[in-house]
Order: sequence, then C-alpha cells, then structure tokens
Amino acid sequence: MSSNNNNNPNLQPPFAELEPEISNPVKRIRWATHRATGAKAENKRHSLKERLHRRIGSGEKRDSIGKEAGSLGGPEADKSPESSDAGHDDEDSARRVYFNVPLPPSERDEDGHPIHSYARNKIRTAKYTPISFIPKNLWFQFHNIANIYFLFIIILGIFQIFGASNPALNAVPLIVIIVVTAIKDAVEDWRRTVLDNDLNNAPVHRLVDFNNVNTAEDTVSPWRKFKKACTRTILVAYRLMKNATSKKGAKGKGDSERGIDGSRPSVDTRRASVATRRSSYFDAQEGIQMTPVPSPLPGASPSHSPPPTERGPGDNDKIRGNDSKGNTTKKFWGSVLNPFKTAPEKARFKKDAWKNVQVGDFIRLYNDEEIPADVIVLSTSSDDGACYVETKNLDGETNLKVRNALHCTRDVRHARHCERAEFAIESEGPHSNLYSYSAVIRWQQHNAKDPETPTYEMAEPISINNLLLRGCQLRNTEWVLGVVVFTGEETKIMINSGVTPSKRARISKDLNWNVIYNFIILALMCLVSGVVLGVTWARDDTSHSIFEYGSYGGNPATDGVISFWAGIILFQNLVPISLYITLEIIRTLQALFIYSDVQMYYEELDYPCTPKSWNISDDVGQVEYIFSDKTGTLTQNVMEFKKCTINGVPYGEAYTEAQAGMQRRQGINVEVEAARAREQIARDRVRMLEGSRRLHNNPYLWDEDLTFVAPDYIDDLAGESGPEQKKANERFMLALALCHTVVTERTPGDPPKIEFKAQSPDEAALVATARDVGFTFVGREDDKLIVNVLGEERKYQVLNTLEFNSTRKRMSAIIRMPDGKIMLFCKGADSMIYSRLIPNEQRQLRVTTGEHLEMFAREGLRTLCIAQKEISEQEYAEWNKDYDIAANAIADREDKLEEVSDRIENQLWLIGGTAIEDRLQDGVPESISLLGQAGIKLWVLTGDKVETAINIGFSCNLLDNDMDLVILKVIDDSIESVEAQLDEKLAIFGLTGSEEELEAAQTDHEPPPPTHAIIIDGDTLKLALDDSLKRKFLLLCRRCRSVLCCRVSPSQKAAVVNMVKTGLDCLTLAIGDGANDVAMIQEAHVGVGIAGVEGRAAVMSSDYAIGQFRFLTRLVLVHGRWSYRRLAETIANFFYKNIVWTFALFWYQVYTNFDSQYIFDYTYIIFFNLAFTSLPVIVMGVLDQDVDDRISLAVPQLYRRGIERKEWTQPKFWAYMIDGVYQSAIAFFLVYEIFYPATFTTSSGLDLAEYRRMGVYAATTAVCAANIYVLYNTYRWDWLMLLIVVISTILVWFWTGIYTSFTGSAQFYKAGAEVYGNLNFWAYVLVATIMCLLPRFIFKAAQKMYFPLDVDIIREQVKQGKFDYLKDNNSYLPPPPGKAQTVVPDVDADKYKAANAEPTDEDVRPIYPPSVAPTATTHNPRSQNGSNSTDYTYRRSMDGLPAAPRMSSEGRPVNSYEHRVRPSYDRARMSMDRVRPSFEQSNDFTSAAMLTRIESAHSRNSYIGRSRTGSQSGSTGNIGSRLKNAIRRATITREEAPSDLRDAPAVPAITTSSPKNSPELKSSELKTPPRSPPR
Repeated sequence: MSSNNNNNPNLQPPFAELEPEISNPVKRIRWATHRATGAKAENKRHSLKERLHRRIGSGEKRDSIGKEAGSLGGPEADKSPESSDAGHDDEDSARRVYFNVPLPPSERDEDGHPIHSYARNKIRTAKYTPISFIPKNLWFQFHNIANIYFLFIIILGIFQIFGASNPALNAVPLIVIIVVTAIKDAVEDWRRTVLDNDLNNAPVHRLVDFNNVNTAEDTVSPWRKFKKACTRTILVAYRLMKNATSKKGAKGKGDSERGIDGSRPSVDTRRASVATRRSSYFDAQEGIQMTPVPSPLPGASPSHSPPPTERGPGDNDKIRGNDSKGNTTKKFWGSVLNPFKTAPEKARFKKDAWKNVQVGDFIRLYNDEEIPADVIVLSTSSDDGACYVETKNLDGETNLKVRNALHCTRDVRHARHCERAEFAIESEGPHSNLYSYSAVIRWQQHNAKDPETPTYEMAEPISINNLLLRGCQLRNTEWVLGVVVFTGEETKIMINSGVTPSKRARISKDLNWNVIYNFIILALMCLVSGVVLGVTWARDDTSHSIFEYGSYGGNPATDGVISFWAGIILFQNLVPISLYITLEIIRTLQALFIYSDVQMYYEELDYPCTPKSWNISDDVGQVEYIFSDKTGTLTQNVMEFKKCTINGVPYGEAYTEAQAGMQRRQGINVEVEAARAREQIARDRVRMLEGSRRLHNNPYLWDEDLTFVAPDYIDDLAGESGPEQKKANERFMLALALCHTVVTERTPGDPPKIEFKAQSPDEAALVATARDVGFTFVGREDDKLIVNVLGEERKYQVLNTLEFNSTRKRMSAIIRMPDGKIMLFCKGADSMIYSRLIPNEQRQLRVTTGEHLEMFAREGLRTLCIAQKEISEQEYAEWNKDYDIAANAIADREDKLEEVSDRIENQLWLIGGTAIEDRLQDGVPESISLLGQAGIKLWVLTGDKVETAINIGFSCNLLDNDMDLVILKVIDDSIESVEAQLDEKLAIFGLTGSEEELEAAQTDHEPPPPTHAIIIDGDTLKLALDDSLKRKFLLLCRRCRSVLCCRVSPSQKAAVVNMVKTGLDCLTLAIGDGANDVAMIQEAHVGVGIAGVEGRAAVMSSDYAIGQFRFLTRLVLVHGRWSYRRLAETIANFFYKNIVWTFALFWYQVYTNFDSQYIFDYTYIIFFNLAFTSLPVIVMGVLDQDVDDRISLAVPQLYRRGIERKEWTQPKFWAYMIDGVYQSAIAFFLVYEIFYPATFTTSSGLDLAEYRRMGVYAATTAVCAANIYVLYNTYRWDWLMLLIVVISTILVWFWTGIYTSFTGSAQFYKAGAEVYGNLNFWAYVLVATIMCLLPRFIFKAAQKMYFPLDVDIIREQVKQGKFDYLKDNNSYLPPPPGKAQTVVPDVDADKYKAANAEPTDEDVRPIYPPSVAPTATTHNPRSQNGSNSTDYTYRRSMDGLPAAPRMSSEGRPVNSYEHRVRPSYDRARMSMDRVRPSFEQSNDFTSAAMLTRIESAHSRNSYIGRSRTGSQSGSTGNIGSRLKNAIRRATITREEAPSDLRDAPAVPAITTSSPKNSPELKSSELKTPPRSPPR
C-alpha cells in the first residue's frame, strides 16, 4: 500500500470494494433490532418513532414525520436497510466528531474556534426561570382580556376628573388576582424545575482530563453566568428559609452537589453486585472488567501490557458465532487504537452530572443505568460486543433490545485506550426517526507489528444497532463504553417530544365571548351616559344653568366624553374581575378534593389522583372521546401462561376477563361465577404443586410464581395417559425451553431464583412455564443452552436462531440435540405455523388443536403454535451456506435472510399451542362499559399488533360478538386503495364523506350503535390521515362504536387526537403510561398519565395522574361532571348578581342626568363582590352536588349533559342576565316608588330621602336576592351552605351598622341606625326580595314538575329509596338500580365439581345444552369463508353426546382427558358463539375454520414436486367425518410420531405400547413423517 493513501481519503484498502457484500457473519440475527421489511419496505415503520424520556415533559415540537437522513456519501457508507430507507437530511445538519484527531482548518473559524456548536445536555421542561418568571408570567396573565380591562380601569381611576374616589382601593382586586395566580403558576413550575434538576444532575461516569477537540473551547457567556448567579441566589435563599422553618434543621447538599457526589446511592451499591449477579451468564465471559475505581497508574498502564490483539470474532463470540470453520475466511475489522501513540495517561473516568456531558465525550455506563445522551457503543463487557437495553421509557415495553459495539473499537476498554484511539465519526444530523441512523467511523489503520508500515484509511458503517438512545436503560450488561454524538435537545427523544402546552378550559374560552357581550352592554350604557349628559348640559332651560358653576369639560361635548369614561368606572362591575379569582379559588379547591379522594388512591404505589393542571377540571366533565394506550394502560403488561394444547389435549385452568365478559352478556352473575372458578383453580393449584413435587422436586419452582395450573398435565407427564402423551408433553416443554432468545438473571439464594429477561414478555412467560414444570433453562455456555430436564442437566447446541419480527410472525431455533440430531423448533402465529405443516399429515390433530386455539383466543388469550422438524446433516450443511451468505450481506440483508429462513421453516410437525394472558388491570372491562354508557367513545391507539389489540378489545368489553369488525388494511401503500376502502365502508352507513355530513356530525353527540368497530394499522392510518382522506376516515370512525389503531407511532397518536379534536369540535381525553403517549397526552384537551411501576414520562406531561385505569371513571363521571356543572352554575350566577348590582346603579342615573353619581356608598361597591355575595357562589362551585358519587357511577347516563354541553349555553347566559336586569329594576324602582309620594323621617326629624340612605334600601335587597338566588340554584342544601348564605346576607346589616357608627363614614354617618329604625325598610326588603325571586321560583317549579331533567328524576328516585342498596354496596363501580340483585342461573350450579373426581363418576361431567347462544341454527348464514361450515353447527348439536373412549393397543380404555372434569375448558365450550365472518376474512385473527383453509398451503407451494398426494384435511371432509371430529379426540401413535419423539432420552422410562389396533385411527394416518422434505 502506498504511503500516498495517507493523503488521499478517497483511496481505500484492497478489500474495500468487497465491503458492501461482507458483514459480520451473524449466526444469531437479532431481528428485533431491525426494521421489518415487507411490501414497500421503505415506508414501513412498525416501531414507535417518537418517545420521550420518562421524566421529560417537553421539548421542541417537531415535524411528526421527522427528518430521515441518508447515509453519508462514500463507499463505506452503511448500505443496510436501516439507513437506505431514510430520506436525505440537509448537509448542513450533518456533523463530524473527532477523537484524538486535531480539528482540520475547515472545521474552525477565523479565530481558531470550532465552527459547530452543539446543544447542551441540560434540558428544561419548566416554563420559567428565576429571571424570566415575573415578566413572562405577567405576559401570560395579561393575555386575559379581563385583566387588561381592569388595568385600564385602574389607570382611568388615577385621574380624579373621572370621579373615582379611591384609585388605590380600586387596584386591590387586580393585584390580588395577579399575585394569587402567579403563586399558583410558580408552585406548578417549581415542581417541574425540581424534576429537571434531578435529571440534569443525575450521575454518569465521564472521561475527564481528556482533550475533547469538538467542544474544548466551550466558554460560558456572561448571560449564562448571570443566570447561574440568580439561580444560586434563589436556591441559597430557599434553603435558608427551609432550614429556618425545619425543626430538624438538617443541612443537606444542593441538587448539583448531590447529583455528582451523593445522588442515587443505588448506583454505587449496585456496582458491587454487578459482578456477582447472573453468574451463569457472565462466568463464561473473559476480558478486562471495567470497575469504578480510578484507572491504573502510569506504571501499570495498559500501554505496558500486551497490545490489543488484531483478531476477528473470538471463540466465545455469541453474536457472530465461532469463526473456526475452515470454509470461511476471517474478516479483518481493524482497530482504531494507535499502538505507537504516546498518551499523557492522565485521563480517568469520574462521576459527573448529565448536564456536563458534551458531544465527543467518552462515557462509561453500568448495568441498570439510564443513557444520558445518544451514544455510539465502542465496547462492552461481553466478548461479542453485545449489550442489552430496555426501552420501556420509549415504547412502554419491558422487552430487551440488543445493541452491538463497533468491531473496530472493541479493544477500547480503558481510559488509557481512549487516549490512544484516533478516529472520526461522520454522522447524519439529528432527526426524529428512532429506528434509523446512519454514520461512518473512519480511522488510519496501523500495523501493530511494524511501525514503519504505511497507514491506510479504514471505515466501518454505523447503524441504529450501534446506537444507545437517551432514555433507555442498560440491562444484563456489566458495562458499556461509548462516545456521545447527540446531546440535549438534539437527541432523538427530545426531538420527538412536544412543548408543555398551556391548556385552557373550554368554559374559559367561551367566557371571553360573554365578557365581550358585557363589554358591548357596558359601552352602550356609557354611550347613553355620555350622550344624555352632553345633551343635558347643552340645554339652558334647566336648573343646572342657574345652580351649577361650570363643568369639568367646559363645553357639552367634552362633558359627554368625560361622562362616558366616568361611566366605565361606575359600571365596571359589569365585567366581573372577581369572577376570575373566584374561578381560580374554585378550581384549586376542586383539585384539592380530587387529590384527597381516597377512592382514587392506589395503595400499591402509594399514589393518589394528582391534578397537575388545576384550571381544566370542568373540561373533564365534557369529554366525548377518550384515546387510550393499551400496554400498561388497559393491561398490566404482565404476561401469564394460562393454557396449552399438546397432542390434541387441552391443559390449564383459568378464568379470564374475556370469559367473564361473554358470561355477562348471557346474563350470568360473573362475580359469583368468578368466585367459584377461582376457588376451583386454587384447589387445582394445590393438586398440581403436590403432583409436581412428587414427580420431581424442582428447586427452581417458586409456588407463588406458578401461573400454569394444570394438575392433569403433571399426571400425563408421569405417564398416566400413556407414553405417547407423556413424550409429547416432554417435547412440548423442551421446545419452549430451547426456542427463545431470553437471558437468565439469577437472584442469589439456595437454590438461586432464576428470572428471565426477554425481548418480549410473552417469550419470558413461555420459558418461565417450562421452568415451573421441570424444564428449566439455566443459562448459556458459549453457543450451548443448558437446560435442566426434570433434574437432569443437558446441553443443547444452538446452530442458528431465526428471530421473530412482525412480518415473519414466527421464530425458530435450530438445535443440535444431545444425541447428535439436528432439530428445528418453531413457534409463531397459528396461521404461519399451519401453513407450513406437512401436507396430509396429522389431520385430526390439526382440527382439534385449531378448535382449542380458537377457544383460547375467545377467552382473550394470546395464542401461539409450536412445531418441530428434524433436519438431516446434508440438508443443514447446504442450507447453512446460503444462510451465511445472506447474513453477511449488508444490502437487503433482511429480505435475503427471510428468503433463506422461509426455506427451512417448512414441512413442520405440529406439537401443540400455547395461550398467554396479558392481564387487564383491575376493573378495566367494567370501567370501559361504564364510560360507554355515559356516551363516551373510547378509541385504543396502540403500538401492538392487530391480533393482540383485538384480543384485548374483547377482554375489556371494547368489542363484542355482535359487532362487525371493519378492518382497514392496504398492502400497496397507495392513497387510492385507502380511499376505495373508505368509500366502500362509508356506503354501509349511507355516507359519502361530504362536508355537510361532517357539519351534521359535529352537532350529533349521540353514541353510535354497537354494531361496528374499526381496526386499522399504522401504515394504513398514515395514508388515512392525509388531508384528502381525513374527513372520510373521521366520518367512518364517527359511526363506529369502537376504534382500534394498531402499530401506530406517537406522532400518529397525536395526529388522530388532533383530527377528532378539530374535526368534530368536541372535547378529548388521552390516557397513557409511557413516553410514547406523551404527544397524545399533550395534544388532547385533557391528558391523564398512569403512574406505572417504572417510567413517569406520561405522568410528567399529563394534567392528571392516576394509579390505575379504573380511577378514570371516577375522575370523569364523578369529579368531572360535578366540576363542569358547578362551574357552569357559578359563572351564570356571577354574571346575574353583577347585573343586579350594576343596573341598580344605572337606573339611578336616569334621575341624575347620567352624571355618574353613586347611589351606593363606595364601600358597598368594593364589598359587594368581595364579601357580601362572594362566599355563596364559591361554596356552590366547590361543594354542590346534584347526586352523590355512588349514584353518579350507578347512573353514568347523567354525564351526557356534559358531552352535549348543556350546562353552560348562551341561552342560559342571557336568561340569567335578563333575570338580573328584572331584579335590579325591582330593587331600585320599588325604592323610588316608596320615596316618590311620601317623605320618611327619623325620630329626630332628619329626612331619609337622601341618596346614600336610599342606597341602603336598594343594596340590602340586591344582596338578599342575590344570595337567596344562589341558594335556589344549589342542589345540596346542607348546614354549611345555609350558614354561608345567612352569614353573607347578615354581613350587609353588620357592616352598615358598624361602619356608619363612626364619623369616618362622613355623609353616611348614622345611616344604619336611621334606616333600620324605619318600619318601611323591613317591609320593603321583604316584599322586594319576594318579587325578585318569584319568577325564578315559578320557573323552577314548573320545570321540575312538567319538564324534569334526568337528574331531577334520579333525585326523586333517591328520595323514593330506589338507590338505598348503594349504602351497603362497597364495590368501586356500583351496579345500576335494575341490576343490583341478580339471581345466579341454576344451569351453572354443578359445573364446578372437584377436578379430582373419579373418571367413572359420570354424574359430575357437565351435559352441554344443544345451544347457549341465542342465534344457533343448523347452518351459519353469515359464513363467507367458502367452506362447508365453520364446524360449530355440527359440534353444537353433538356436544351432549358422550365422548368416544380412547383405546389402548390392547383394547382397554385409556384414562384419557375425555373423562376428566375440566372446569375451565367446559366454561369456554359453554360460552362459544358463532365464528364471526369479519374475523374470518382477516388473517390477523385466529379461527379454526380459517386454519383449516390455510393449513400446509405454504408447504405445498414450497414443494410443488412432492410425490405425496392425498385429500385435503379440515374443511373438505364430509359431514360424517365432521360429526366424528366434533366428539373424537386426537392422539398420535408411536409410529405416527417423529422418530426423535420415540428416541428421546427416557425421563423416566415407562413401558410403551403401540396403539396400532386403535379403532379411531385409519391406516392412512399410521405413517412415519419424513425426516426431511423429499427433494
């Protein structure tokens, strides 16, 4: 190689041209880390794009699609699909990061500083800083039009010309409002700031005393210094105050000090345990351990140790496999280390804060730590460079993902190595796509043996598989060393986050219009004042021309203008500023009551319902659409293995929510039924544990962890049903223990507890169940799996692992068994496995297994099929060559691997199926049902696959058997296809998708009938959300009761919420638990976060945080409804009482030529809203209840008034305004009529006809009428409400009497005594108050008697005692009145006998009625599958027949499962309904009929040249055989079974017998399956 290569970066090493075709020879491809490719692969995005760190609530809102950058130009660029499918980024945003390489001149400015500045790693979700709080908060507060108005009033009042008597007193209400609101905002934001500080000061080990050339010249600007000083000053002041008020006075470190030195002590304590944990996994790994102690001293530096070896994959490489094959050439990967560089050897890893991490830093991460920035992995504690990360903070899933270190950097393991590593990374710019990343690492390769050899440039592509994203957690990996490429706001998670929105309640927005209306009224009143006064002063024929000595203005026009502005001050209460402070008080107290509600307290997490936003409680009472995540929100995300079917025999006892839902629809009391079932399951559990211990004292079985309750499985494993079933059971569990990618984690103990960490919770559940029944996966040793089989430890060599992805829907493991045979074990979706079975074999077993799987699916369980295949050595050797070629390709690697894998996964032999329950949270089905009754539409937006979402939909009452499923799915990614489907589906409802139809939908709040539900996947949704189709899609969804969006990204979730929010003009609520739900939570009017066991991103961004989904019903139906009704009534009453007061002043102006004279004393004007009438409306807004909480839940239909927004309407506003005008007229004109004809004097002869004393009359009546009016409109008259009304009213007399007793009241002196001493005052107050309130009383009486609202009827029923049963009902969701007492049907009384009944006891075996479902017929009219029938017609009619006994080879009946009582199995059979045609048309749903159509289809197509012929199995059979299938149970004979099943190691040996003489089996079925497909 010429030395010129050094100077020419375009020249490549000799093998550079081969680079695109050569890659890591992966033996175990981790599909979970690759984007699944299918049709139009570049458009697939099956995984979630937008995530947010679990403690982050905001960031910069970006394009939801996100920028996707292409690979860097150059031959070495990553040609993998991960990068090739990404779009192109702007070249300006790309970055080059240098490590121990001087910055080239092109990267520096004129002063020699780096031209690129990168975002800091410090993030801020708070709105304010100590400096910006006052100006920014004032800016936000003066967005409120009323605040601007009152500021203007205060400014006007400063000028005495406008007649304000006390301008300073005028400013008090506004100042109080501003200060109280500011304090509330400060408290809210301080919480965010504290959490930000906790995060920014979290510890991480960063390389210090190292020259980071990318940010070495980083300086702190004067502005930042000023901000830091302010922050420190405030923190010091805060701590001093805290210490002064604290009794203990304990001194603690500041946030920043704690974060670096003492924060999170678990980090240090964990460190010591890392080396001891998971010994089975790490004991086999060698290499230099990275510990938190300082790096070695110069004398012990690794530079004095043997230099890093230049080697390919080692013998222990678990990712790439052993590279010792003679037919493969080792690839030279190179190394970034410069072995001849003299390093200063000062660098060391030191604990530092996250906020100090910069682009270009080396950081070291330990097990269980969070990733502080986007980091490229250089090396890990594992020899194969693998590390595992948990992405729960990103997608809500607890499954582990695998990330790999770069090959050229795996020798960089110490601080000294970091100093000697010379390389540069060319990276694309930051963008939002979480599943795409392209970069290249370049370095000059040295010859370690000869320093004189010229260096040459090498490069290695970097993909998403080498990148750790901020927010993930490191798992099952002792340490990782990496370099930082993106920090802070430029990390992928922060790009995908949204700005913390400032939400305003809808009533507050509507209120602005009402305030504007009052402004208009005020302007008219002031205009009248100005005009009348100007005209009056222009006349010279009135007395004012004689008695007045000029005016302020000097001429009539000016006087009119002055009068106009004086009128604004006089009538200012028409726009009630006190209303805003009252609403703030009410909402704050409502939030306090919500927080204090013990019914929403989650004891497990010690977490109450926590309002984060205090100002939108009334919006919670108007929600029409709820958008919910699934995993962790509806479900616990805890998978439990419940049932299985092995060799045609079903095992497992369970009572699922879906089963309860089916029985509930049949009118059965499910609570009684569930209690019986659980009692039965508990008995069976004890039996199973006893039997299991007798068979094998399993040291790894922990009784409390057992989820698979099947005592009959243990019996059969002991040989009770014969050797065939015994061996089938063994092989089934062995397949579960071998076909997986889980990692073991040991908890020390005697014996140690083994837990499994898997890429999916399902996989962990399968392996855990195999462990519980004696087939324990103990750990890995090189490429071998160690499995303890019923006490005997065996080693199985893993030859290849073909992993699961959403396109393949299956996973396979090719294993070399202890006896040397090569077996392929495959598990996957039933449709995938059935299509790959050997044609014309196991016909009966397929039918039976298909039926069992369908029953499992109908119970809401997630089903998988298990199959196997024996492979000959020759066939494997040929296939493995092709596999290696595919695995080594960079371009189209997934497509090539899929093609090769597809070839070997054929001609499979069915073993059985599994059923796993993703347990719903407590009360989810009941909660969803209750919300539906309330008229709320629930949509589920999930990243999960379609099949899972449908199963959960049935489990939680979102879907039922009476619904037609409308499945929207396109495969060609064209908008035209989606539009055609939408038009077709809209035609069902007689719609065309027009603008007029959308306008009609906006005013129609009736829930759609429960006849249809929509299922749509993410790719189709992306097209349906196009502007041209959005309206049609929205209208279609509007007509469906339930909508399930599957495989959707966070941005799509937010887009769906936005579509409904803006398109239907309704209030929306979003609920989720993960960072992937943050965008949706922030987009909705109300965001609710569920506080999971891990991760609080959703909680941080939400408006309300709850512990469980079921608490949402109480939050919405109780507190939400109350808050909305209370606030609506409060606001209306507030406007009313201010109109009474203001118009009383206005009527007086008629007789004063509108010269802005006050009839009331000025203290009355101040205290009217502050004291005399404020408390009754506040108490009404906080405590009023039309019905109590239990009735609100028992009758959820009461909530519909909120959806229809009938509590606060414009007609209601004007009705109260008119009522106020009428009452103001009574209050004033009755006084006028009293004083007009007569004169009243005091006992001392003083005249009462003075305007201030007349004001006492009018003011007292106005206050009495206003307070009693509020009492009228209050539903709950308790002692507190009555006391407040009485005290507020008496306060007028009290103040008048006290105040007028002092000479400081000036002209008002002695007014109280003089007025109250007159009898006509008391007569007036009584008559005037009655006249004021009489119209409202008549209206209310007529309305409640002749036009009652729903709540009026319910209140009447409460008085009648129809809800008395609720007093004794302690359930969280009380039943409605009609269903309080349900009689348990007698038909189910004998279903739950002891499961250990003798086989001959036929009396305990349930006799199935001919039909349970009311729609059973002799033919399925809805079947559209093209088959004869779905088999249920015949099966139902034969259910009552006794099963044909299974015979042994000697002709004796075998103790088979037909004679066992199986309560769970029987319940499922009782609950079976017709197969739904819409399911059958979908390949995503399990049904026995569908499986019979597709079975072996793939195997036949793959091997057209097969010589075997035979009749199709399944649906092509005649009626007689189908009747036979309905009552016959399948087994496999010894001859029919695979040879490896016959020759498996004996465990323990039992004499076998051959069932050749079995009358059930035809001779054609007694074949030995081929060892491999014929060529």
